[in-house]
Amino acid sequence: MKIISKDFQHGGMIPSKFTCDGVDVSPQLEWSEVPDGVQSFALTCIDPDAPVGGIGWVHWIVINISKDVLEIPQDGPVPGEEIRNDFGKKPYGGPCPPGGTHRYYFKLYALSKEKLEGVKRSNFLKIIQEATIKSCEIMGKYSRKR
Repeated sequence: MKIISKDFQHGGMIPSKFTCDGVDVSPQLEWSEVPDGVQSFALTCIDPDAPVGGIGWVHWIVINISKDVLEIPQDGPVPGEEIRNDFGKKPYGGPCPPGGTHRYYFKLYALSKEKLEGVKRSNFLKIIQEATIKSCEIMGKYSRKR
C-alpha cells in the first residue's frame, strides 16, 4: 500500500498553507496498492516531536472512510468521521510547532472492519490496530518562520 500527496513530498517541507501560519487546510492525500479484504480506512496525522510525551501531538483522526475512497482532496470534503484531536476539535489541525522543525506523519490504515465504533483520542490506536490489515505513511516537516 502506498500514500502520496500532490501538496508535499515524503520527507519534504509542508507548505505553510496547510499549517497554523496559513489557511490551515488539510493537504491532498491519495493511496493505491490496497490489499484484498479491506473494508474501510482510517487516517491519522501525528507529530511525534511535540513535547507532550506518548505518541506525540494528534493533529487529525479520520475513521470509517469507505473502502471505495482512494483520495482526500485538499481542504476536503473529508470522506469519513473525524474524531476530536489534541487541539480539542474534530477537523484537521495543521502543523504549529512551538520551535524547531517537527515531523508530521500522515498514516493510512487499511482495516478489516467496515465501521469502527466508540473511537476517541484516548483509544483510537488500540481500536485501529486491532483491525489493521496493512498501513502506510507519508511524512512532511514544518518549522515556523517567526
